[in-house]
Amino acid sequence: MGSDKQTEQDIEQQEPIEDITSGDVVDETIDDSVAEAVDLQTELDAANARADENWEKVLLAKAEVENMRRRTQKDIEKAHRFSVEKFAKDMLPVVDSLEMGLAAAGDASADVTAIKEGMELTYKQLLTSLEKSGIEQVNPLAETFNSELHQAISMVPSPDHEPNTVMQVFQKGYTLNGRLLRPAMVIVSQSQPPEGTKKIDEQA
Repeated sequence: MGSDKQTEQDIEQQEPIEDITSGDVVDETIDDSVAEAVDLQTELDAANARADENWEKVLLAKAEVENMRRRTQKDIEKAHRFSVEKFAKDMLPVVDSLEMGLAAAGDASADVTAIKEGMELTYKQLLTSLEKSGIEQVNPLAETFNSELHQAISMVPSPDHEPNTVMQVFQKGYTLNGRLLRPAMVIVSQSQPPEGTKKIDEQA
């Protein structure tokens, strides 16, 4: 009996100790949950701040792209409107020379030789102005026929020229920066038929 009472007393003394330990564990768990919630909130706030910052960067980049598009559009419109400005300025001296030549030609006492020399100078001035704009003349006299730059309007046998040679230029051609504007209209030599070859009577 005595030992039974002693055991009950021991149990009663131990129970409060177990309750205190359990309470401490619960408190620690709550503290950990609160700390974790605080950490998550901090991370969320930081993520929101980064998102706002990135969104501002996106808006800024979009505005810059739009401004660049507008500037490019204006530059293109300006280029279209004034693309021939340099060429036009180069042509003005040529026009002036032609006007002076016409005025001189209208004088009854004008020297024909002087007028001719003036026209030749104006012509050279015009070609120089064209070359500045990338326009070059194609004058293939005595050159080998080139179908990419020349257009043959006739082929004539000639003992004085190699076959496929430009014998005469009716109209000169022009290129723009290497691109054909107009082919040269030419007459091309063809080989002579061998001696003794009978000609075919086309009217037979």
